[in-house]
Amino acid sequence: MDARVGAGVTPFQTDAEATIRLAQRAEELGYARFGAAEGWTQDAVVVLTRIAVVTSRIGIATGVLSVWSRTPGALAMAAASLQGASGGRFALGLGASSPPLVEGLHGLTWQKPVDRMRTTLIAVRALLEGERLPLDREGVRPLRLGVPPPEPVPIHLAALAPASVRLAGELADHWLPFLWARSALDDGRALLAEGEAAAVSPRATGVTASVPLAVAESEEGARQLAAGWLLAYLTSMGPLYPRVLRDQFGFVREVDALLEANGGEGPPRLPPDAERLAREVTVMATYDEAPAAVREWLETGADAVDLVLPPGLPEQQHREMLEAATGAGAA
Repeated sequence: MDARVGAGVTPFQTDAEATIRLAQRAEELGYARFGAAEGWTQDAVVVLTRIAVVTSRIGIATGVLSVWSRTPGALAMAAASLQGASGGRFALGLGASSPPLVEGLHGLTWQKPVDRMRTTLIAVRALLEGERLPLDREGVRPLRLGVPPPEPVPIHLAALAPASVRLAGELADHWLPFLWARSALDDGRALLAEGEAAAVSPRATGVTASVPLAVAESEEGARQLAAGWLLAYLTSMGPLYPRVLRDQFGFVREVDALLEANGGEGPPRLPPDAERLAREVTVMATYDEAPAAVREWLETGADAVDLVLPPGLPEQQHREMLEAATGAGAA
């Protein structure tokens, strides 16, 4: 298994026990990392702590935690504790989330997301490096973590909008694009470079592409999975994904064709006019073709790839997908 390939689950995943077993299987298959996203189901920190206990080699990551869901102090304490529990295998993934989640679950107003990410990253980084909380408030004594992490915690930032990608270059260790067009990875690197130039301590920012996994025994099954992925994020996760896919990447015709083809009942359908979109932002392939489809992302310019398992499928199917992507399913 290529050491640059990881796996993970979405915030829609509801079965924590299955997630833990999938992480164990990913370790057996040689995946480099396993990530858990947090939305409105399971607490990702708790799930990853349980995974840390039953694994020994595989990296673990929040992929991602919302910067609105916890204070910087709570994020830093969780990261330091997970780094200790995992023996140095943890990476902290953060992101701006979306208005439906931030406002509908946390009761906060989703506004100025880039500012929120900036202040959170600066504060979390300071606390994890043993500094006091950056705080300019009369009569308040800033504190530092009582138990710092035993090893440095890499900070990853999920970002799609140009200003957010530049922020990743300025303040994060890795950029985590999700539903980013594979052919536009170089455009993302150019934005990262702009952010790196503005950093106080410039350093190269890694690119770990989080890619929806849509592999199945048959081509039609893979197309159905890819269509399901795209429809979920175009219709249920706020305005950012439709705007990025239509306006930033120019998939207007493809998005319109996909939505029109799925206006009625029945399973998700990927029309021919939307195929280019699916191949650009997912790993869509049969089981036999899956390893080559994963390699295409690495050959196009990603430093690493995290294959995200689709929600709502049986655990056995998720296991088969993980095995297929490594080539183990064909052995």
